[in-house]
Amino acid sequence: MSTKIFINLPVKDLTASTGFFAGLGYTQHPQFSDANASCIVFSDDIHAMLLVEPFFQTFTPESIADATTSTGEIMALGVDSREQVDELADKALALGAQQVKEPMEESFMYGRSFSDLDGHHWEVFWMDPNAVEG
Repeated sequence: MSTKIFINLPVKDLTASTGFFAGLGYTQHPQFSDANASCIVFSDDIHAMLLVEPFFQTFTPESIADATTSTGEIMALGVDSREQVDELADKALALGAQQVKEPMEESFMYGRSFSDLDGHHWEVFWMDPNAVEG
């Protein structure tokens, strides 16, 4: 069974946040985007819905967490090579992201972390396919 994943994230500045992810090489899905939301396409099955905070608030009775001072989630993006990890993380930092911690180096895995313009925590990682059992 294939499941589509839509990650809903509150953002302060929709234009800036959309530009950040476009700068990383991801596209916007125009059918699911408007003045309140921007749908960022990571793959055919994974999307991030960037929602302006007042619109995000309509989906939940709880207050919106300040992602710059607390972490409620970590989104992890798997890529095909160590070089792609560095490329994506370096682009994110150049676009205004903040490095969360030092690069993670394991015998079979490499990863880097950053927080986006709204403080949401992202990790980009690569796992050596020869070391991962199928």
